[in-house]
Amino acid sequence: MRDSPITATVDFAQDGVQHGHLRLPHSRDDSAWGSVMIPITVVKAGEGPTALFTGGNHGDEYEGPVALFDLVRQLRAEEIQGRVIIVPAMNYPAFLAARRTSPVDGGNLNRLFPGRPDGSVTEKIADYFQRVLLPMADLVADIHSGGKTLDFVPFAAAHRLDDPAQEARCRAAMEAFNAPYSLMLREIDNVGMYDTAAEEMGKTFISTELGGGGSVTAERVAIAKRGLRNLLVHAGILPGEVTRVQSVLLDMPGDDCFLFAEHRGLLEPCIDLGQPVAAGQLVAKVHPIEASGRTPAEYRAKMDGILTGRHFPGLIGMGDCLAMLAVPTNGD
Repeated sequence: MRDSPITATVDFAQDGVQHGHLRLPHSRDDSAWGSVMIPITVVKAGEGPTALFTGGNHGDEYEGPVALFDLVRQLRAEEIQGRVIIVPAMNYPAFLAARRTSPVDGGNLNRLFPGRPDGSVTEKIADYFQRVLLPMADLVADIHSGGKTLDFVPFAAAHRLDDPAQEARCRAAMEAFNAPYSLMLREIDNVGMYDTAAEEMGKTFISTELGGGGSVTAERVAIAKRGLRNLLVHAGILPGEVTRVQSVLLDMPGDDCFLFAEHRGLLEPCIDLGQPVAAGQLVAKVHPIEASGRTPAEYRAKMDGILTGRHFPGLIGMGDCLAMLAVPTNGD
């Protein structure tokens, strides 16, 4: 396979603090020999574990970029042992355009792994992470939120894995992040995800969903900032103790955790995020909008649980994820 066309303006083996870019050649109408310049920071001091922190995997999710652009200004080489690689906005073209997917090629970075060095712009970004950045890392954290179309209770997440030891490491990192909720997340489809790429390499990986709606709040940014520092302490890269707040442990035991819309129309939530729900309870209504006087479709929970995620915009389409439920657990 050919080498990646992306070149880094930082030296990953050099001690100290380096702020630079991943330069991806991109010829276009307004710049024949142009490049996509993706910000990256490397902080290194001696030998030790490597943490790879990312945000902006989807360009309309801002808690990660806000927290990571802040973290790169705060970290000092003299206070760490090991290495921290930070990419605040992985899919930089999508981030600049405030879109989930890239305006260059329509690529959803979190569905295109392992990528291709000779593919589209987004595939080239995925390939660089797959073959260059992920192999360097011991601990990987990708900070997500719901973007413009989803909203979640603020949670850190790990996945069920075939390797019990790896799953235990990921779970411990999730709990060290210490978001208000800690969720063993069931994905709708994990093919092509950054998560899957990291986990298949045996990495300790966690992600988050820290709200949504295409904006941020002070509370959610504070959760991200605290959680990222907690991870560095947990990994032994930063000294100190993990800052603890109460976190509700959640699990997703099956596909009944998801409700998908089978109608298009005006969404009326009937319970709010974080509230308990019983099997059969009304979760939402979808009102027809083609004419007045028509009966709304009702969507009821298939299981007991907590409303953990929901569709955010007022209008919903057929096939959209309407709600996500999870079950409180004692940690087993």
